[in-house]
This record gives sequence, C-alpha cells and structure tokens, in this order.
Amino acid sequence: MEQIQHKYVNIRGLTLHVAETGTGPSVVVFLHGFPEIWYSWRYQMIAVANAGFRAIAPDCRGYGLSEHPPEPEKTTFNNLVDDLLALLDFFNIPKAFLVAKDFGVRPAYHFALLHPEKVLGVVTLGIPFLLTGPQVFPREHLPDGFYMLRWQEPGRAEADFGRFDVKTVVRNIYILFSGCELPVAKEDQEIMDLVHPSTPLPSWFTEEDLANYASLYEKSGFRTALQVPYRAWLEDYGIPEPDLKVHVPAMLIMGEKDYAFRFPGMAEYISGQVKEYVPDLKITYLPEGSHFVQEQFPDEVNQLIITFLNKHI
Repeated sequence: MEQIQHKYVNIRGLTLHVAETGTGPSVVVFLHGFPEIWYSWRYQMIAVANAGFRAIAPDCRGYGLSEHPPEPEKTTFNNLVDDLLALLDFFNIPKAFLVAKDFGVRPAYHFALLHPEKVLGVVTLGIPFLLTGPQVFPREHLPDGFYMLRWQEPGRAEADFGRFDVKTVVRNIYILFSGCELPVAKEDQEIMDLVHPSTPLPSWFTEEDLANYASLYEKSGFRTALQVPYRAWLEDYGIPEPDLKVHVPAMLIMGEKDYAFRFPGMAEYISGQVKEYVPDLKITYLPEGSHFVQEQFPDEVNQLIITFLNKHI
C-alpha cells in the first residue's frame, strides 16, 4: 500500500481525491461502486502498476475523501461521466482503460458510448452493460422490501443507517452484498435488520479493511452515496437505443455466487442479449466468486485484467 500515492485535484469545481500508482505509458482508471471506495481497488492498482501500467482510482464526488457537490441530492450519473472526462483532461491522458465495479459500470460504459476515441477498453465486475430507465428491473418485478427500493425512498435509509455507527453500516452492507441472495426486508424490518450483530465478516475481508472503509465513510457519510446510484437510478443515458452500441473491446468478470444474478432476467441477459450492445465482449465466471470478487479473489481477477490490458494496448 505504501506505493499508492494520494492527491487532491480540482475537477469541475470540486476537490476530488485520487489514488495513483505506477508510471507506465498506458493508463488504467478504476471506478468504484457502493459501498466501495478507491480502497476497493488496492490489489488491482498494485498489480497493474507492477505490470507496467499507470493506475488511477478516484473517489467519486461525495464519496470518501472527495468533496460533496453543493446539492448532493441533485447528483446524476451524467455528473460522473463529466467528472471522468475532466479527470482525463486534468492528467493529460488522451486514452485510457476503464475498470469498473457495481454502479461504476454505468458511467464507464456511458463514457465509452460518448467518447470511444478516449477508451482503450472496458472491464466490468459484478454488473454488465445495462440499459437505463424504468424498463430495467421494473418495480413490479422486484420483491417488496428490496434494498434498492427501500434506499430510493428519501429519508428511509438515512433513518435506518442512523441507528448505527458508520462502521456497523459498512460492515452490514458488506455482509449482505457478499451473499448470493437479494437483500429483501420484511414489512416490519429495515435493511440493516437483515444482519445479526454476531454475523462474521467474509473470510477475505479483514477488520483492518473494515476500519479503512469506515474511516472514509465517516468523512463522507452517505448523502451523495444514496443519491448515486439509488435515487438517480432511473436517469436515462440520453442516447437513442439504436445508438447504444459499445465500439471498444470489453470484458465482464462475474462471480457465479454474485447476488446480482438474482435480479429478474439478469442471468439470461448476460448469457445472451448483452452482446447486442457490447459486441466485442468476453465474459469470465469465477465459480465461488461473490459481488466483491476483486477483493475475494484478487490474484485471479488481477491476471484476467492484466491479460486483457496487454491484449488491447
């Protein structure tokens, strides 16, 4: 971890935190999901730097050590796309690989749709390319008490999370999202109630890891994090569907025990329709992998990523 450097840069009027390592001519930008942060890419950043690449991992606006926007409740996925463009310009990077996890997949692919000339390739983990808007996972197809629906309600997650310290909230979410079932609460429950205090952390996630995540979320809280992805989820790409075709090479890494497979129609979509939108897509499954496959099996994921990078330099 000592080889990872940290800096603060002004991007579109906000001070964003950026972790960086490596000095290679080809750049890899890592985009985190929730409840993740730059730290979730610690293994991958060091691995790609040692393989001759330059690794950059920002904290998204309002996450971790990055500044909140003036009105967090108005944050959009488009803001993240614009931030990424400005970040590349700030570092004078003409073209980069994008490696994204969870909700970070959406701005990564959106950026590749808008700026294919700036993208060498896209690697995603846990989530494939998805369409946007209400037609994706229609509310009527999701169970009552589903965590995304609960967290879309203004104030509900804030009240749920507010019963606990930040460390407990992050711990509970990591435990929930490491499972292979969708987190769904009963009518008389909140999402935090789904995790018993005695439930252990996943074996690959240490107390030190939890403390690092907690310290970052103690800085940022969850105000912007609940807006993006959950309350901005229905935002559209603003691109006509006939033009939704990704023209750069891509790879999807999925753990076979990822709870995302439980989203209605997800498994069928990954095995078929996704390649209508991402024609040059390679899909790799890790049999025991969870939603946090890059932290659970870093060596396997690192090798897959580095092989992809070397193929498409």
